[in-house]
Amino acid sequence: MMNHVKITRVEAGLTQQQLAEKIGVTRQTISLIEKGKYNPTLKLCLAICYTVNKTLDDVFWIEKEE
Repeated sequence: MMNHVKITRVEAGLTQQQLAEKIGVTRQTISLIEKGKYNPTLKLCLAICYTVNKTLDDVFWIEKEE
């Protein structure tokens, strides 16, 4: 799931630090989200999506495992 955060961040031309500053969190938080070690709030997910100009589905959707 969280690899999509990194992919969309890179596609948007942002470093972890730049994304963090735009949404008001630390670079470490972005790193943990990208590694799947931190479960962001819906508010934080939306902030990321607005910043990279993607939808929640684009960035955070995961397929249901069978």
